[in-house]
Amino acid sequence: MAVFVGQGDPRRSMELLWREAARSPASRAGMPGPKPGLSVDAVVDAAIEVADEVGTAALSMRLVGERLGRTAMALYTYVQGKAELVDLMYDKVLGELPASFPQDRWRDALVAWAEVTREFQLRHPWVSQVSEARPVLGPNEYLAYNALAGVLRRAGLRPDEARATMPVLVRYVDGAVRAVNEARQAARTTGVSDEEWWNARAAALAEVAPDHLDAVPDMAWLESRDVPPPEHDGPYLEMLVDESFHQGLAVILDGIEARLAARTSGTR
Repeated sequence: MAVFVGQGDPRRSMELLWREAARSPASRAGMPGPKPGLSVDAVVDAAIEVADEVGTAALSMRLVGERLGRTAMALYTYVQGKAELVDLMYDKVLGELPASFPQDRWRDALVAWAEVTREFQLRHPWVSQVSEARPVLGPNEYLAYNALAGVLRRAGLRPDEARATMPVLVRYVDGAVRAVNEARQAARTTGVSDEEWWNARAAALAEVAPDHLDAVPDMAWLESRDVPPPEHDGPYLEMLVDESFHQGLAVILDGIEARLAARTSGTR
């Protein structure tokens, strides 16, 4: 289920998202005197911990309050509601992503970006549920996209080409992450591992319809292998996703490289 951000009061949301930038240097450094027992940052950090465990659908002000040892009502002084809280959570975790990538080889930089982004979303499974239809327009979101835009710019893409390429890369990583997250959720929800599920159904299918691939020869070809699968300690589906992730990414990068080469040769 998609989670749509940007549903809180626009002015209030912008003030909270950009609260660090709006502070004076003196206030950011800290002033003497007692510190409050609770803060916006404390509420957001607790909410991220809860969302990492239960997802955004089950996230509630009550659960966040329990994590902090407070009532839900005590949180409304800092955050007006769940919609506003999700905006702050999303932008806060994006701060874990690098603000830049190596500048010498754009292809290596894009591979690094894809791998870091995938690992980040696997750490925070709920992030992949946040819709890209409406951004939060927070500082860390800008920095995250700026890092990717910088790699594409240094690669030699024009602005219009980079704008078209960024969603392809972002959605490619999102799709790979979603496949793993859903497989993990399926195992937790049903109590049946991927291996158990596939082995049981593959055996039943082979018994009931042993010649089922005869009608779909291209599917049989699709499942064939020229080389043995790589070693992997985790679930079988995650191994397949990991293998295809790097191969599919290479195809996308080959396309970028071919476009740049065509421009250099004067054919485009």
